[in-house]
Amino acid sequence: MSVELSVNLNAVAMLRNRRDLPWPSVTGLGRIALQAGAHGLTVHPRPDERHIRFSDLPAIRALIDEEFPEAEFNIEGYPSIEFLALVSAARPEQVTLVPDDPAQPTSDHGWDFEHQSGFLRPIVERLRGEGARVSLFADPDAAQMPAASATGCDRVEFYTGPYGATHSDPAAAKAEIDRLGAAADAALDLGLGINAGHDLTVANLPALVARIPALAEVSIGHGLTADALEYGMAETVRRFRRACGQLV
Repeated sequence: MSVELSVNLNAVAMLRNRRDLPWPSVTGLGRIALQAGAHGLTVHPRPDERHIRFSDLPAIRALIDEEFPEAEFNIEGYPSIEFLALVSAARPEQVTLVPDDPAQPTSDHGWDFEHQSGFLRPIVERLRGEGARVSLFADPDAAQMPAASATGCDRVEFYTGPYGATHSDPAAAKAEIDRLGAAADAALDLGLGINAGHDLTVANLPALVARIPALAEVSIGHGLTADALEYGMAETVRRFRRACGQLV
């Protein structure tokens, strides 16, 4: 099974928002990413709209529907009333629920499934009823996977920030890969699909893919956008696709 690449556009939007100008274009760079073979586009609209704006959602939806109907739209966020209304209007193929506080600069931990599965279960049911695949942001903890499965979600997205932080420490990287692999094995045994995201790079993706060959999707924003400044968006997408094992 091929590991799909979803390009997170938040960093592009944050750069745009530094000026009251329409560039860099979120949809323009999203188009380039999809033309280069990305499977989908990801956004995380936060309440203060500090990067993705609510007005970006219908434009991205239209881009996919009109030009790339096989691509997927993935919307991440905390399931507030306001967020769920945005999701209902945007009709994403996938919704990734995260336990973020609105003030957090970025997602940095998964759900506490043991204590929050009751809160999540009706939200997951609602979103699936609207036609979305539901993924829940998760720490790579094998012991929590039964409670994650009990929410009725389709997938978990493993938080790979600690793995990304081991970029200069091979022994620590192996330990994190082992932890991610054990959690993935537990999730797969329960019938859950596996996504991953946070601080993934061209350098560290191959080891992750090798350990979790059933990995369905990686969502990458910061590292991919940083590389795009050097290589351009199209070539960067191709480089990440090679790291995912899609291209030779």
